[in-house]
Amino acid sequence: MHPNLKKVTGAGLLITLGIIFGDIGTSPLYVFSAIIGKRVITDQLVYGGISCVFWTLTLQTTFKYILLTLQADNKGEGGIFSLYAIVWRYRHWLYFPAALGAATLLADGIITPPISVSSAIEGLNGVHGLENIIVPGNALTIGIIVGIISLLFFFQQFGTKVIGSSFGPIMFVWFSMIMFFGIVQVTYYPHILSAFNPYYAYDLLSHYPKGFWLLGSVFLCTTGAEALYSDLGHCGRKNIQVSWIFVKIALVANYFGQAAWLLKSGKSPLNGINPFYAIIPHSFLLPAIIIATLATIIASQALISGSFTLISEAVNMNFWPRITIKFPTNVRGQIYIPSINWILWIGCVVMMLYFKESSTMEAAYGFSITIAMLMTTMLMFYYMKFIKKWSTPVLLLILAIFLSVELSFFVANVAKIKQRWMFLIFEILLVFIMYIWYKARKITNRFLHFESIAPFVPALHNLSINLKEPKYATHLIYLTKANSNKSVEKRILESIFSKRPKRADVYWFVHIDRTDEPYTMEYSVEEIEHDKIIRVEFRLGFRIQPRINLFMKKVMQEMVEHHDLEIGINDEAPLLNKHNISADIRYVLIQKFLSIENEFSFKDSFILNSYFAILNLGQSDKKAFGLEMGDTAIERIPLVVSPVVNIPLKRIVHA
Repeated sequence: MHPNLKKVTGAGLLITLGIIFGDIGTSPLYVFSAIIGKRVITDQLVYGGISCVFWTLTLQTTFKYILLTLQADNKGEGGIFSLYAIVWRYRHWLYFPAALGAATLLADGIITPPISVSSAIEGLNGVHGLENIIVPGNALTIGIIVGIISLLFFFQQFGTKVIGSSFGPIMFVWFSMIMFFGIVQVTYYPHILSAFNPYYAYDLLSHYPKGFWLLGSVFLCTTGAEALYSDLGHCGRKNIQVSWIFVKIALVANYFGQAAWLLKSGKSPLNGINPFYAIIPHSFLLPAIIIATLATIIASQALISGSFTLISEAVNMNFWPRITIKFPTNVRGQIYIPSINWILWIGCVVMMLYFKESSTMEAAYGFSITIAMLMTTMLMFYYMKFIKKWSTPVLLLILAIFLSVELSFFVANVAKIKQRWMFLIFEILLVFIMYIWYKARKITNRFLHFESIAPFVPALHNLSINLKEPKYATHLIYLTKANSNKSVEKRILESIFSKRPKRADVYWFVHIDRTDEPYTMEYSVEEIEHDKIIRVEFRLGFRIQPRINLFMKKVMQEMVEHHDLEIGINDEAPLLNKHNISADIRYVLIQKFLSIENEFSFKDSFILNSYFAILNLGQSDKKAFGLEMGDTAIERIPLVVSPVVNIPLKRIVHA
């Protein structure tokens, strides 16, 4: 987080508007048209609908996320993985709700750019002269929307440092515009303000025909709340909470303005009219559409950036295979993941081509977000219980409020499955990958065998000075999973001593400790034997990419400058100094493959075979650890999890 965003300032609030509230801020484009749909406009429907929207924003967005969930920050960072990093130690099974919440949030996010951008562009249908040109669902309209989305994804590789500075002012104009036109309509029909009474929401859900199922459309007003929490680290809690006051007033004013227009317009039913554009004077319609389009692009950008962050955290917390992660700018936290970028692009384009217009997307949007919110509620319960140590009655009351609201939304959104069956495939795939990766890593880690390094120090020393053995490297570096500085994997020792021993002047054992904090970058050095055997421990935050080659050069350089490292063993060993930091450094990576000499249960077999199949599709360890260099050796060893014990092989004697 930028230091200036730790406190509430005008600049901080403006930046927050541009980063945090894009998704939830553009929801007025489609929420009320989804609630009304093709139904006959009645007082019960309009008053009940707007009351439901207001109380959803109050209970779900304001109470749960703005006031409570934002408190669950991990050193200033938010999101479901940050929350999981805080509470996982209290219940080890919490990995599953974390994975399920992250996967569903990512999957349903594919529809956010299409529904937002299409809702904005389709407004051109109301501009004189464009009625028969920009028609929702026609080839030209779809082409324009797909073109905008494609350009957005194309420019991700360059970062958003330059255009990002304009996000705040644009969103300020957007919120000011929707608030102004909403207030104007309310002044024409002030009685609509009585919908603040929650009785109207109760009446709609209880007495309107199939009124409960309208919650599926009402829920669209708060779908951006989970993304809001994920972006906590970009702006800080105080800036989000203060700016939400302005955002909520703008949203409520616009929603009530749309409701007022519906009641005074006499329209019944809408016949394709979007109430959002109907409250805007025709003379200002084109500028309003341009502003709306820019706002939806910003909302889509926030979603894409959030998806990159989510996957990056999943990689670092062993929920996702290692993939290429790039840093297009020097802005902290701004990353670019090519594979995820193009998967999201394909998903968005397919959604647009399949649904064709925003009104059909409304019927499919939101189901998975309810699951993500329920998973956050589950993790929040343990946060409030073990971290905040709140009393049981308070905990149960808050949990009852959250669950009653979210389970109601979940049940109402279940009806959307038939419109969104294709999403289920993507969601199941994401959950499957996260589950398999997490469980398989737990299984394989159980079969790591560690040895005390002390008994091997003399052997390593003797090998290092044995000139009869061919020299393998001046500096030989292994990555170790041993948490203790007194241990090392048995397979590393076998790699050094077995078959052809690897003679080196200095043996380095490098361990990476992932911290719960997001941006930690620390290291410590312990010389097990001076200038012969050295252990380096890196403490890296879960948002830091482990570029070990770069980090090790930094470590060696600082050790030379402080005279902690002086290599001059013999005439054939090049002296290491600050001008010769890369002198004959060689890394050895040990990779496992699943041996055929295993006999295990169907479950373990399925998990491990799936794990190694996914592993082959992911990024290599060499790239994952920043070792894109020619002097990295890969050694493959068989993984025997459950060796075959009884072999029904009989010897026969030839007659």
